[in-house]
Amino acid sequence: QVQLVESGGGLVQAGGSLRLSCAASARTFTSTGMGWLRQAPGKEREFVASISTSGSRTFYADSVKGRFTISRDNTKNTLYLQMTSLKPEDTAVYYCAAEPTTLYTYNYWGQGTQVTVSS
Repeated sequence: QVQLVESGGGLVQAGGSLRLSCAASARTFTSTGMGWLRQAPGKEREFVASISTSGSRTFYADSVKGRFTISRDNTKNTLYLQMTSLKPEDTAVYYCAAEPTTLYTYNYWGQGTQVTVSS
């Protein structure tokens, strides 16, 4: 079974920064495209960012462009999301995902890590 484990979430004030990490159990899945998605209470799951197998190509939701950076270290089987200039509306559970079937959908998901941004 594929395992993706997120970490790095927490409580931060508006304008602050956090870096999320996602450790994969098998390199075969970090050798595919990966992404981050989030879900806030009462809202639909929302795409945040994606990255190609090599890390050479990235794609971001308009809501996070210029503030978030997705990256990967394939030698460590780890995916990252660097979040800066955080806003209260960024509050959500953040999930990493592997093996895209479309730009926004994936075959495998982590359990999520909570990010809370206070005003």
